[in-house]
Amino acid sequence: MSEPKSKNITWHNGLVGRDERENKNTNKGVILWYTGLSGCGKSTIANEVEKKLFNRGLHTYVLDGDNIRFGLNSNLGFSPEDRTENIRRIGEVAKLFVDAGVIVSTAFISPYRQDRDRVRSIVEDRDMIEIFVKCDLEICEQRDPKMLYKKARAGEIKEFTGISAPYEEPGEPELIVDSGKHSAEECANRVLDYLKMKGYFD
Repeated sequence: MSEPKSKNITWHNGLVGRDERENKNTNKGVILWYTGLSGCGKSTIANEVEKKLFNRGLHTYVLDGDNIRFGLNSNLGFSPEDRTENIRRIGEVAKLFVDAGVIVSTAFISPYRQDRDRVRSIVEDRDMIEIFVKCDLEICEQRDPKMLYKKARAGEIKEFTGISAPYEEPGEPELIVDSGKHSAEECANRVLDYLKMKGYFD
């Protein structure tokens, strides 16, 4: 954890604890950290999982990569330094959701293993589930819903992950879903099965 610039601050603990929130929510707080190439289906799967959890009456929310860049991270680009800061901020926000007893999904490419590991280091052991959304680059390019790969191949987008910037696959993710071989609903069901098996909800 980096030291804050301000020295005249004190951490304040509230009168309502995480355990109390989780008991009321009937689910454990946890980060579902989806990572993978653009077009692999991170947001689609995350939203499918959110809907299934919500329909069960559980407390859940999706932090989407594009949406966050409209507000909280609107001052960041896609340089390696900005990508790192993007993920650092998201990690801190996700940690707050966990403390609130929410199952929070983060749908970000998050291409650097070190950045994802840094998020893991600021939460408790069971508070982050890294989900590698596996999908061949060729399939992602075929999908290309935002025409980003086409622009990247034409040189119109610089530092594009998978084309002109690297993507580091997770070494030991808690879960791998193959969106090239399975539908979004099938991938979402695998995530829910994992959560239930590990006791994040009954």
